[in-house]
Amino acid sequence: MAQTTPNEAVELIVGLGNPGAEYEDTRHNAGVWFLEALARSCGASLQPEKKFHGLTAKIYLGGRDIRLLYPTTFMNRSGQAVAAIANFYRIPPQSILVAHDELDIPVGTARLKQGGGHGGHNGLRDIISRLGNNRDFLRLRIGVGHPGDSSKVVGYVLNKPSRQDDDKIRAVIDESVRLMPEVLDGSWAKAVQTLHTFSA
Repeated sequence: MAQTTPNEAVELIVGLGNPGAEYEDTRHNAGVWFLEALARSCGASLQPEKKFHGLTAKIYLGGRDIRLLYPTTFMNRSGQAVAAIANFYRIPPQSILVAHDELDIPVGTARLKQGGGHGGHNGLRDIISRLGNNRDFLRLRIGVGHPGDSSKVVGYVLNKPSRQDDDKIRAVIDESVRLMPEVLDGSWAKAVQTLHTFSA
């Protein structure tokens, strides 16, 4: 549980998922759900940007301009898009926040974290690799629960949650969006404390 204040200001927020209508409502796209909700809350619209291999937008939040990115590569190639935009704008890994689904956190909860490994998440694995094995980016881990058996994980994350679970995931995403100004303006520890005690 990260309590320290990140050394670098956030310049880029990434929401992970898979492209296409067949995946848009699946658990693995929880990071995209967050990114879309954040964009909507700021009156922004994500637009295709070929050179960044995804959809992008720019918002003003927490007293600064922030770039948003939804990689439209498949999940296991997310790092291609993240590295492209980070290199173009010279954004260091420490200034990137990645929102993603998290199996090891209960549905209806979320956690902020600074650095760490990929935990078997293929999107995080590729981002770490494409950033030169730098793991220092921030994460918003959105709980989707665990199917209970590792052999069922792929089918679980690539399927839609129940209506009840969907409502809980959307609720914690809304809370995460509400807290983003605090995350971005330097009140990281306060945002961590608030989010980590929230449960839908």
